[in-house]
Amino acid sequence: MPIPESDRQRAARGKNPMSSSVRPAGRARVPLRQLFRVASVACGIQFGWALQLSLLTPYVQELGIPHQWASIIWLCGPLSGLLVQPLVGHMSDRCTSKFGRRRPFIVAGAILIVVAVLIIGHSADIGWLFGDNKSSRPGAVLAFVFGFWILDVANNTTQGPCRALLADLTGKDHRRTRVANAYFSLFMAVGNVLGFATGSYSGWYKILPFTMTDACDVDCANLKSAFFLDIIFIAITTYLSVLAAKEVPLGSRDRSTPFQEEGLEGGQAEEAFLWELFGTFRYFSAPIWIVLSVTALNWIGWFPFLLFDTDWMGREIYGGQPNEGDNYNAGVRMGAFGLMLNSVVLGITSVLMEKLCSKWGAGFIWGVSNILMALCFLAMLVLSYVANHLDYIGHDLPPVGIVIGALVIFSFLGIPLAVSCSFSPTQSHVAFN
Repeated sequence: MPIPESDRQRAARGKNPMSSSVRPAGRARVPLRQLFRVASVACGIQFGWALQLSLLTPYVQELGIPHQWASIIWLCGPLSGLLVQPLVGHMSDRCTSKFGRRRPFIVAGAILIVVAVLIIGHSADIGWLFGDNKSSRPGAVLAFVFGFWILDVANNTTQGPCRALLADLTGKDHRRTRVANAYFSLFMAVGNVLGFATGSYSGWYKILPFTMTDACDVDCANLKSAFFLDIIFIAITTYLSVLAAKEVPLGSRDRSTPFQEEGLEGGQAEEAFLWELFGTFRYFSAPIWIVLSVTALNWIGWFPFLLFDTDWMGREIYGGQPNEGDNYNAGVRMGAFGLMLNSVVLGITSVLMEKLCSKWGAGFIWGVSNILMALCFLAMLVLSYVANHLDYIGHDLPPVGIVIGALVIFSFLGIPLAVSCSFSPTQSHVAFN
């Protein structure tokens, strides 16, 4: 809806009270160095996500959970995101801790992440203590599932307050907000690249030999070692982030620091709970429902890829099976390498996103990315068909051309994934109107 002429004239003269050039009196502009350090926690969080996405679906099958049941474990992700993030946002908006509103939840989430990855990495050892053997590992499965669900809850507990903290620091300074979001995305990309690179390396057990035990073989030791690195990353980045943020406790009258603590009366919107979200559905127009439907179908396509990409590489391209020879594990590591390339392309695309949208239009970019995603998934089906009709399956490694083809598909998928992560349904709707 066009703004009234008087508002437009005031904005042109720089007198609009909501203009990014106007800041509350007495409040200094937050330094870029501070935003950079606060956003660094995204690197530690995303490092763990990358390990989770690349290694845990194959590992849970090695513990004995059937392939068709592996995706059930991942239900905790969307469920915790649906419930935990709104609840944590609601609680952090009202937190009166002397350490601030966001930092207590960031630290608590980081501690939960450390606990969760220790449980997951030591799940085989925990099961061994409760009577597991090489052929039957129900104790390890239970420990893994318990740690896995804690990890997803912890990730969702940490991510929301991290973004909210950056929004609090920048306040109504929209330029600083864009810079803060760019820093956050940059650290996410770096965390992805480092995490997938860690997952693709097979020699961590040699660097940390104590990770190998009677219950934990080479593959298990590599996973455990990778999670030890994750603990180091999350500890360092969380320390840098919470130390850099100078929060004012909610209700304090001190406004001398460059931190906007307006409580619930400022520009910071409260988190909506489920009943509030569902209540807004009746106000949606037909175009918004179409965009939401396309977005839902989009993510229905993304989640099987994100959960089974390395498993697909190990089974369909390398022709292996969990716990049956080395081909499957070699494929999983190559899949992690492909995801690292995917993250590099994703990061480059994210940097160029604003220029691409300015030149071609946001709606065009969004539509083309969905078509490219569909073509890449179709190419995966074709490549699987070709690989299954060659005579190397079961007794040899795949031809170089097949592996390169899979890596190219993984890399190209970074483009539509960047668009999917950058565009909200509202932005997509606006782009087409």
